[in-house]
Amino acid sequence: MKKVLAALLMSAAFAAHAQTTVKDPWVRGTVAGQKATGMFGQVTSTAGGKLVSASSPVAGVVEIHEMVMDGNVMKMRAITGLELPAGKAVELKPGGYHVMLMDLKQELKVGDAVPVTLVIEGAGGKRESVELKAPVKALADGQKKH
Repeated sequence: MKKVLAALLMSAAFAAHAQTTVKDPWVRGTVAGQKATGMFGQVTSTAGGKLVSASSPVAGVVEIHEMVMDGNVMKMRAITGLELPAGKAVELKPGGYHVMLMDLKQELKVGDAVPVTLVIEGAGGKRESVELKAPVKALADGQKKH
């Protein structure tokens, strides 16, 4: 009985740890000297939560951003978090919500893979890290999917 209970608890812990998935992540390629780009994809949290931070070794600063209309002007700004409704995909896309990679340490060339870690906060403040290897694509390649 103890072994069955332990197996169930381990299974539940693993399931709780894998609450968030990212479908089709990608990073827009850069040119020499460019210091910022975006990461995009579809984030789904089965239990719901909030994307609260991100990091990548290729960038000195990584922030969650949104694009919003302010009068007749589109503006980009950092946000403290992005709500992830339970079971619903939230799209990170050019012109909308995205992960901004700034103070880039290198040029990101089409075909490279960029490591990115997303941190999702769930119920009770419990945090989950999602490790990605996002392929670098030209902007036009990523937009074809949308």
